[in-house]
Amino acid sequence: MATLAEWVEGARPRTLPAAIAPVVAGSAVAWFEQSFSLPLAGLALVVSLALQIGVNFANDYSDGIRGTDSVRVGPLRLVGSGVADPRHVRAAAFACFGVAAVAGLAIVIITGHWWLLAVGAVAIAAAWFYTGGRRPYGYLGLGELFVFVFFGLVAVGGTVYIQVGQVSASAWWTAIAIGALACAILVANNLRDLDGDRAAGKLTMATRLGDSGTRRLFVGLLGVAAVGVFGVAATSSWWALLGWFMLLALIGPIREMIRGVSGRALIPVLKQTGLAELACAAGLFVGLVIAH
Repeated sequence: MATLAEWVEGARPRTLPAAIAPVVAGSAVAWFEQSFSLPLAGLALVVSLALQIGVNFANDYSDGIRGTDSVRVGPLRLVGSGVADPRHVRAAAFACFGVAAVAGLAIVIITGHWWLLAVGAVAIAAAWFYTGGRRPYGYLGLGELFVFVFFGLVAVGGTVYIQVGQVSASAWWTAIAIGALACAILVANNLRDLDGDRAAGKLTMATRLGDSGTRRLFVGLLGVAAVGVFGVAATSSWWALLGWFMLLALIGPIREMIRGVSGRALIPVLKQTGLAELACAAGLFVGLVIAH
């Protein structure tokens, strides 16, 4: 149990913020537009959490059997460290995807938007093929793009759509802000693993841009998130600027990136950026609830 606890702790910086923030932020828009539904928001959260945890298990399995995790400075991996049977980790990933599918089906039945089944199928496929399959897109430097799309545009836009029935301009700005922060977490994660990924031949955005380019990308994404919050406020209520509360949590990550910390010293950057994503979503929610 101790080793599993270590794995969960290591996965947490990406798992919880990336899963919870889109639903909270999207529900903030739904509340402002007077269409908030607690049951639908709860089901959306189940889908988001199950997909994110499933991605973590799938990455653990696929990277482990490829040998990518043989040189690693990050938290423990179950397959790469030999702690768990690869088949069990793969089964855990599929079980999580199954939970997401069931919750998604419940959403479809309640809302009647049957075309969302296709969106769910694509999301599950994207979760698996991030590092799975013969040509995983995470090994081609496309991870950040897919994170922005699925944990930003799709997750936030979907949360709004199932409650409101449409996706407004403020919802898209919200998706941009949350997606950019989710990308920033992945960028920091890949910068931490830069040397190991290079040694394993894994082409992430970090290995393509190099150390200095990846640090600039990280700071740039935080700027995009800040602009996104302004866009939400401009298209809904200026109370939404409470989303800028995230900037307090980003002081440390920006300072550490500029200082040039690397390896395991970047783990606090991941955690603080994750907290910033949650702070952004919470700030948007409080602001839009006050506005309404």
